[in-house]
Amino acid sequence: MSGISAVIFDIGNVLVRWDPRILYQELIADPEELDWFLDTVVPLSWHTEHDRGRSFAESIAKRQRAFPEYADLIAQFFLRWEETIGPPIAGSVAILEALDDAGVPVFALTNYSQETFPAFQKRFSFSKRFRNVVVSGAEKMVKPDPRIYDLAIDRFGIVPEQTAFIDDRLDNVEAAIEQGLHGILFENPVKLAQDLRSLGLPLALQDSQLRV
Repeated sequence: MSGISAVIFDIGNVLVRWDPRILYQELIADPEELDWFLDTVVPLSWHTEHDRGRSFAESIAKRQRAFPEYADLIAQFFLRWEETIGPPIAGSVAILEALDDAGVPVFALTNYSQETFPAFQKRFSFSKRFRNVVVSGAEKMVKPDPRIYDLAIDRFGIVPEQTAFIDDRLDNVEAAIEQGLHGILFENPVKLAQDLRSLGLPLALQDSQLRV
């Protein structure tokens, strides 16, 4: 046995698909313009400031002044935020639920705006499985800042060396390892189940159940 007794999940692209392209491909027909818009007008670096606690109203207004010809499309980033979120990653949700059913404490540490997180919780019932959650926007700091891992460790009341942390970004996983957590880079649910089983965690799931 590895001694792993708790699991912390990231949310976006671990438990649900998240990509602004899901929304904007319905609004911008030209593929080249779509790529340019996502890379230049609403890039990930801009959205990360929402995850850090900046208000959508403030940042959207500033962005609209910088790109006035795209003012309406920029506004949709918040107005139609839920359309940037795809369906749950069914295999990952099955793993979360199986761990919880087995009595393994499960938590979430997510880069997410505090303005939009309540809608996520309302939409996805599996979020009720978490014993506690740290939302970056509420804390005004984002992964991979070491301080947010320390905050989560303290708030969750966990022992880092006995806790697995799952994220789809390598920099976030590496930062978690630096803080003493057992980091797992998420690739797909089947691989995640294998990684968790290798740590001695109880997962009575067949691989076929994770490929749905």
